[in-house]
Amino acid sequence: MSHFSSSGKPSGPRPRLVPDRNDPPGTGTKRRDVAMFVLLAILIWPVLSIAVVGGYGFLVWMSQMILGPPGPPPV
Repeated sequence: MSHFSSSGKPSGPRPRLVPDRNDPPGTGTKRRDVAMFVLLAILIWPVLSIAVVGGYGFLVWMSQMILGPPGPPPV
């Protein structure tokens, strides 16, 4: 289904990206910003950093399984 009517104009209300002047101040934007910060700071960044470090460790481990340990070749 199309979001446009037969006249080619959008059929529904357009999303507002900028609040109107008639909107009351502080309609939950600060609360939403704090919730997003908490989500990023406590959940996403630690999980992402653990995944990156773990992925690097796995890559080094697998390369040493295939190529051998680092150091000079045995004599």
